[in-house]
Amino acid sequence: MPVSVTVETILETFETMGLRNTHPRRLIAQKLAQMAATSHEFATDDLWHELQELDPQIGRATVFRAVDVLVQQGMLDRVSFADGTHRYRVCSDTHHHHLTCTQCHCVLEVDACLPNVILSAIAEQTNFAVEGHSIEIFGRCAACRAAP
Repeated sequence: MPVSVTVETILETFETMGLRNTHPRRLIAQKLAQMAATSHEFATDDLWHELQELDPQIGRATVFRAVDVLVQQGMLDRVSFADGTHRYRVCSDTHHHHLTCTQCHCVLEVDACLPNVILSAIAEQTNFAVEGHSIEIFGRCAACRAAP
């Protein structure tokens, strides 16, 4: 499901982190807002190459730092795949997990979660104060199972 994230929201996030409103960051914000509208996930290198088509001077480090900042601020999710690779996507701001296809790498947000009783049991068994969790679920989507 597409997520409603605007260029302004992304730029405000950069400003909150003390990053100036520069031309490269505006390009990054515009591209990510487009991706959010289509639920498109991306690899950071792919994003950089796409942005270079718009501005050949945009730096790789600028793009990678911007992605890191947006992950830290919860605007982007890092989605891991069964093969050890990962991609990023603009996700909803509600707590969720990802279901990823091991064949075509499609990603779905899943609202299902571990029951609190399980999280409490884990905390008690390990003497940890659990502050959060992430669950990665892998499988094959219906389209990939149907393909010969």
